[in-house]
Amino acid sequence: QVQLVESGGDLVQAGGSLRLSCAASGTFGAIIKIGWYRQAPGKERETVAFLISGGTNYADSVKGRFTISRDNTKNMVYLQMNSLKPEDTAAYYCNAVLTDRLGLSRTYWGQGTQVTVSS
Repeated sequence: QVQLVESGGDLVQAGGSLRLSCAASGTFGAIIKIGWYRQAPGKERETVAFLISGGTNYADSVKGRFTISRDNTKNMVYLQMNSLKPEDTAAYYCNAVLTDRLGLSRTYWGQGTQVTVSS
């Protein structure tokens, strides 16, 4: 059973920083894609940043402020968030596309961690 567990969400003032962590556990093959999405109340879930095929992708709204990184030895992915704005307030979800032992890809989601940025 593969699990993604996020941590690091908190209440922070505008201009502050937070670091989110996501730990992938269980049995799986390769990590095809791993990253972060967020969903604010009343809005659709949106892509924040992800790693795929050695490259990174960021939403325009977070470019220059957020940095995604990965520790392959620990199956961890991180999201360093700087210069936070009230509009960054959302539940942040870790997402991963992993292969199983048969080589089939499956998508997994974490339970989410809340980030609240006060003005």
